[in-house]
Amino acid sequence: MVNSMRNLWALLIIYLIIINIVGFVIMYADKSKAKRKAYRIPEATLFTVALIGGSIGSILGMQIFRHKTKHWYFVIGMPAILILQVVLAVVLWMHFA
Repeated sequence: MVNSMRNLWALLIIYLIIINIVGFVIMYADKSKAKRKAYRIPEATLFTVALIGGSIGSILGMQIFRHKTKHWYFVIGMPAILILQVVLAVVLWMHFA
């Protein structure tokens, strides 16, 4: 049981690292596409990546690349998603720990 929980935590951490890298990279990619006036990544995709765990990477990408920082729904929405994820993680931790 202990090993399976360790494996589950390890997989979760690996997943979160990967999805946050994806969030960061797609913010960069969308900013690059915007500069070139190329086909853009849909905003729904940017939010979906944040919702499935990539909120930290997405927020870092927004700030570092100065992308979507003039859109109130990104400026408020991305941190709101992160806060909800942290609250959910704390509640789950307290319930299962």
